[in-house]
Amino acid sequence: MKYETVEPDWSALLALQRATHATLQVLAAELVDLDLTASEVNALANLADGRGRTVSELGAAVGARPTTLTSVLDRLERRGHVTRGARPGDRRVVIIELTPSGAAAAATIRTAVADLERRALDGLPAEAVAGFRAALQRLTEVSS
Repeated sequence: MKYETVEPDWSALLALQRATHATLQVLAAELVDLDLTASEVNALANLADGRGRTVSELGAAVGARPTTLTSVLDRLERRGHVTRGARPGDRRVVIIELTPSGAAAAATIRTAVADLERRALDGLPAEAVAGFRAALQRLTEVSS
């Protein structure tokens, strides 16, 4: 099926940008006590499951190149939220893992994200949420 906009003056991408900006503002206000940047919040949220990841894996999860992610990881490591270590059996591979303080921050972030998502999507039909997820996935794929 071919996409055609229903309203000629409306753009899905511009609406997504507005929604992203609004979401980041709400999260920044709710997480102000953590004193983290949006990129740091994103990285910690993606590590919240406690599974260590390579820089490449984390970069793919957060939507950033590994070289861009390096400065975020440097700051998180200086603050004691993550560690970087070698993968057992292959010292060339660096694994990013949460420290106890990083795990606590990540849990706070995940709770705030889940609460905001629930408030935003509550009351929408399941089909609308599924369509939204599909559209976001497609936008992610097209930009890769």
